[in-house]
Amino acid sequence: MDRVLLLNATFEPLCAVSVRRAIVLMFKGKAEVLEGDGGALHSEKLTIAIPLVIRLVYYVKVPYYGRANLSRRAVFARDSWACQYCGGKAETMDHVVPRSRGGAHSWENVVAACRRCNSKKKDKLPVEASLKLRRKPGVPRGPATVSLELGRVRPEWERYLEYCR
Repeated sequence: MDRVLLLNATFEPLCAVSVRRAIVLMFKGKAEVLEGDGGALHSEKLTIAIPLVIRLVYYVKVPYYGRANLSRRAVFARDSWACQYCGGKAETMDHVVPRSRGGAHSWENVVAACRRCNSKKKDKLPVEASLKLRRKPGVPRGPATVSLELGRVRPEWERYLEYCR
């Protein structure tokens, strides 16, 4: 079974839930289907379309978005799986200021990079390796943390997560 994108009543992404949880929310009248995947679940007397995106019928206040945990998957998601030096497909993580030179392992110092750029940079600063960052790395905040939690995003979810990036 796959995951289902759960939106607040205001279309703000909240999280990804299991198909089973999404169907329970629909049966209880707490959520409505915005998009389905074309498949169906069958029971003895009932056939239910499998949802891809559901929206809560009522608004849920999200009082606090915590700081996203720094992980390989989250860095790749933040950087859209693109090398932050050349724009190619990212395969590795790179510390902008190398750890051997006192660089921290933090959101502000870690970027996604392709193998070629990471090998070229080694333990140098980007300027020393004739590389330039495409954008300054930073901590994702607010609803953007939801897209990081999801990892790779299904194409059908893109329009619901656009403002998060």
